[in-house]
Amino acid sequence: MDLIDRVDSWGRAAPDRPAHVSGDRALSYGELVRRSDTLAAQLARTLPDDRSPVALLGHKEPEMLIGFLGAVKAGHPYIPLDTTLPEQRVARVVAMAGARLTLTPERVAALADHPEPPPSRRVGPADPYYVIFTSGSTGEPKGVIITLNCLTSFVTWMLAEQAPAEQQETFLNQAPFSFDLSVMDLYLSLTSGGTLFSIGAEEIANPKQLYRSLAASGLTTWVSTPSFAQMCLVERGLDAGMLPQLRRFMFCGETLPPGVAAQLLDRFPGTEVWNTYGPTEATVATTSVRIDRDILARYAPLPLGYPMPGTQILLLDETGRPVAPGERGEIAIAGPNVSPGYLGRPDLTERAFFVLDGVQAYRTGDWGRFRDGMLFFEGRIDNQIKLRGYRIELGDVEANLRALPMVRDAVVLPVLRQGQPDSLAAFVILAERLPGPDPAVSRALRAQLAEQLPAYMLPRRFSVLESFPMTANGKVDRRKLAETLG
Repeated sequence: MDLIDRVDSWGRAAPDRPAHVSGDRALSYGELVRRSDTLAAQLARTLPDDRSPVALLGHKEPEMLIGFLGAVKAGHPYIPLDTTLPEQRVARVVAMAGARLTLTPERVAALADHPEPPPSRRVGPADPYYVIFTSGSTGEPKGVIITLNCLTSFVTWMLAEQAPAEQQETFLNQAPFSFDLSVMDLYLSLTSGGTLFSIGAEEIANPKQLYRSLAASGLTTWVSTPSFAQMCLVERGLDAGMLPQLRRFMFCGETLPPGVAAQLLDRFPGTEVWNTYGPTEATVATTSVRIDRDILARYAPLPLGYPMPGTQILLLDETGRPVAPGERGEIAIAGPNVSPGYLGRPDLTERAFFVLDGVQAYRTGDWGRFRDGMLFFEGRIDNQIKLRGYRIELGDVEANLRALPMVRDAVVLPVLRQGQPDSLAAFVILAERLPGPDPAVSRALRAQLAEQLPAYMLPRRFSVLESFPMTANGKVDRRKLAETLG
């Protein structure tokens, strides 16, 4: 039974069980299977059998899940896109991907209305299952291809390690579906007959509504970025009394601060806290470790964990050779969860991926070190950062700033808080000096940039300079600019 069949099996075994809850809407497993079959039949009649991607543009609507399954049952990978993304960014992704069709929740609802059996064709084990676009250093997003085999290897590992109780679990869906962290909660839930409990952008922006939703959710598994949990911990009532059925916290997407883990263990004494690590190119996560009191007492920063079975974590030097035991090196991942590459970008694929003993491998650009058999993160090699769980190439933001008519040159740096990226700061040289105070210029730059980039990539601070400081080698002195951030 493959992953798709496993999800479908819950439509027969538990047709009335909620597969997804979002706001006041619920989708049962019976509906999910029936309507995704119908959508697949419609797509098979409409689209050629060429494995071209189908874009799904929405937020946390139940139709997004129907669209995902309908696409792969018709033999097409899906591209999840969130409505919080700027229209121009969405248009660029759709064009770059060569998506023949973009479905909205409304369109999915219309197409999946009249029951039909699914077509005979579907995504095969080695075929692309989904494509998630991440920030690219050239200013263009890049699409990471994840095959059904990649996804299956990740989900099989997670199911074995976490052992969710079938038809008894409720999983928190905090991340938008366009962010690969959501794959963890989405497919752990669907393959175990669980309920995916989505919280939308409006709830996250309204703390009172958010905590009411959480208290009524019946959550057993919390999946989020550490930043989201840290934000929620501001509410002193977030504890085992609010979430009495919670069994585990699962974190990915950024560094887990020891203070956050300690607070969670204090407030939820019977709940496990898990830290995981992995880039989008390795299907969400590839290492994990349970954070308990002993781990907290022994390690700071916290470990990323042990590699998943069947994978290798290599630490490489600048020549691509393994470093000596205990030394720092670039983290490379080899295993069945590693992506075959970037959609339509063989140049980028060749640069980042390689084959190790017949197995696909990926250079992450992260520094790491092994201690006591566990992997530890020691920073980024390039200008890529993680901000509130989102991976951002600073060069992407810089390239989009330079493309604005007002801007001649730009440098973007992270603003650090307690050693972790908290926001972005942009230093710009204008094409010509504009009248008016700098705050007015900053607002104009931010408004123009918001037409190109999602909100999480927008700098919070803009500084207008006449020129950039330079190093002896004639490069922009980013360290000197960073010193001005305080």
